[in-house]
Amino acid sequence: MKTETPPPTQEELRKLAEELIAGQHTMTLSTAFNGVAWAAPVYYAHLGFTFYFFSDPASRHIQEAMATRQVAAAIFHQSSTWKEIRGIQMSGAIHPLSPGIESVRALRAYLKKFPFTLEFFGSGEKMDLDGFAKRFRVRLYCYQPQLLYYMDNRIRFSFRERLELPWNS
Repeated sequence: MKTETPPPTQEELRKLAEELIAGQHTMTLSTAFNGVAWAAPVYYAHLGFTFYFFSDPASRHIQEAMATRQVAAAIFHQSSTWKEIRGIQMSGAIHPLSPGIESVRALRAYLKKFPFTLEFFGSGEKMDLDGFAKRFRVRLYCYQPQLLYYMDNRIRFSFRERLELPWNS
């Protein structure tokens, strides 16, 4: 008789989720307004389970996120077979970052994850929030999930479990 493997603990799930987050580069943000849904991929950096990205303040996903205060997000591992599907599904909120300690840490994490960004700045150009805003007409945003599910078909087909976040436990 085949014995079933026990489900992963919260600690094991957290480690799997952190590995997945660290190994990926894009997060898809989903918004809806007046009954019409929208999805937008963004490059992200993270500090724990808080995500940072640059976007144009006039973009549809930012406008809708600011209007509704509700944003879903997903990060998935590229897979070529259903047995390898794994990812994270989240719901939460986005807010713009102002200059300060959090934005400095977020910008450092972003530049570490995406060092090619340095190529866009000439010598003497500031690489701070103002520098990014002037160069690309973008602003730094923070995505803070309130609900996060980890899914992983490697554990078993359609495995999906809620991950207790530090601020939810």
